[in-house]
Amino acid sequence: MPQPDPRPTAADFDQELLILFDAYVHGDIDRRGFLERARRFAVGGLTAAGLLAALSPDFARAQVAPDASGLRVDRIAIDSPQGYGSLPGYLCRPEKTSGLLPAVLVVHENRGLNPHIEDVTRRLALEGYLALAPDALGPLGGYPGDEDKARALFGQLDQDRTLQDMLAAAQALLRHPESNGRLGVVGFCWGGGIAHSLATRLPELAAAVPFYGNHPPASEAVRVKAPLLIHFADQDERINAAWPAYEAALKAAGARFEAQRYPGTQHGFHNDTTPRYDATAARLAWSRTLDFLARQLKA
Repeated sequence: MPQPDPRPTAADFDQELLILFDAYVHGDIDRRGFLERARRFAVGGLTAAGLLAALSPDFARAQVAPDASGLRVDRIAIDSPQGYGSLPGYLCRPEKTSGLLPAVLVVHENRGLNPHIEDVTRRLALEGYLALAPDALGPLGGYPGDEDKARALFGQLDQDRTLQDMLAAAQALLRHPESNGRLGVVGFCWGGGIAHSLATRLPELAAAVPFYGNHPPASEAVRVKAPLLIHFADQDERINAAWPAYEAALKAAGARFEAQRYPGTQHGFHNDTTPRYDATAARLAWSRTLDFLARQLKA
């Protein structure tokens, strides 16, 4: 039986192209702008469109927990009167439990609730958590199944209302009848920024784990009560440039935090559906995340 082609890694691409792709992913340039600028990297029979396809997620090739065996999974509606009114969520927990469960909110990247984030949510449920992943794109019809369409939709969201939706999801998880009242949040990219924001706005939060997310204004650090485990990619100037000021503010506020930077990695290194995935760093970051959540939510 023929084997699939080896998955490309970040090392297969020029760093300038990876930076260009990051700008595209985060809405700094559009698809046309990316393709025009990527042409100079298209050699050896590759096209700019081919480079974009190679850098984009391949959900079928990376599922750690590909099914819901041993889990109970529900699609739920979350009330959000201060946000968009309602949004969908993907709720997972172990099939067999002996009591109430610690809860973890899983916040996606700036593409909505795609198969990768559903997989991460199942991973947490398999570790004994009541895990909920809300879909910020729910008010606009939900994740559309296409990354380009999701990117376009995300830019249409009112970010203030969307933050209220995430706060509502956190509160819903805290109040869930299967929750023991201990709540953590894990977020990636845009969701990492949300994890930071929830740490400044949700006094009940017991743990926050932002992966390469935007930091709040330094003036908000004094409101952080939950312990933080902050993961940074190495080649991620857009995020890392703001860290020294926020780090100083956290220290001045007496906040409890741990920051980890992973040498040689790109923004998005934990996402195992793209070439920016770094298996060694992702495994280490995930192990640290599970240990941190266990200390804060299960002890």
